[in-house]
Amino acid sequence: MTLGRSFSVALVGLRGHIVEVEADIGQMLPNFQLLGLPDASLVEAKERIRAAAHNSGIPLSRRKITVNLLPASLPKRGSTFDLAIVMAALRAANDVRDPGRTVFLAELGLDGRLRPVRGILPSVVAAVKAGYEQFVVAPGNVREAQLVPGASVQGFDSLAHVALSFGANATELVLQDWPSFDETVPNIESAKELDLADVAGQPGARAGLEVAAAGRHHLLLVGPPGAGKTMLAERLPGILPDLDDGQAMEVTAIHSIDGLAGGRTELIRRPPFECPHHTASTASIIGGGSGMPRPGAASRAHRGVLF
Repeated sequence: MTLGRSFSVALVGLRGHIVEVEADIGQMLPNFQLLGLPDASLVEAKERIRAAAHNSGIPLSRRKITVNLLPASLPKRGSTFDLAIVMAALRAANDVRDPGRTVFLAELGLDGRLRPVRGILPSVVAAVKAGYEQFVVAPGNVREAQLVPGASVQGFDSLAHVALSFGANATELVLQDWPSFDETVPNIESAKELDLADVAGQPGARAGLEVAAAGRHHLLLVGPPGAGKTMLAERLPGILPDLDDGQAMEVTAIHSIDGLAGGRTELIRRPPFECPHHTASTASIIGGGSGMPRPGAASRAHRGVLF
């Protein structure tokens, strides 16, 4: 067997696209070629993957390895593809059995440990809609991936443990109990929600908030500093209804791409509130950035309040 195949997901904005990873081992001088519009961080995966495989006890072939990411016309960004690439290469060398339609979503450390990545929730949602059910992720992404109905999620500490579960020779693997990178993130719903009933006076402003909340209207608060504009705006989400399943999935997916949903055990059900500073940059409000773009305050306030 000189051709291996695995699957991962590429994110374009909030939309995920299934990526088929092909690996071919040829009778040529040692080389590692990565095709399919990879960005700079993905091109660096060649060195991460070789080191991770070697330190896990399953070194890659010393022949020429060509990896193709399909569809070739779709730009691929980030380190999410590390695990899928190495599993395709190991399959091409007959070091593991065919992973079938399992989707791999994890970054690799040089020591072989699996690192969590951003955007797990929209990636898993897209894969499930495309008919994929089996997922392998880093321990720090397990709870987030399990939020998607229909997804069967497995979390592994290291590449060696993943390879072992797919039939690699256990006598050659370097199996260690690594501390997992289960990154702690702030829970935007952990604080007690502010209550409009706490506001003393301001009957006209409170009535305006109630009308805006009932009809989901835009609202303009005008007044001198200290008049209570921010205090009132902060309490507007408290009189909005809970998000339904579809809305909650959208909001949680946005926070996942921003790296704010890892470790969650349930979807975000309360409307979010964002209040960027008046000196905030354009990118911090509308989003953007190099590499994998991050949502701005306007996106994070989706289905909620932007003040």
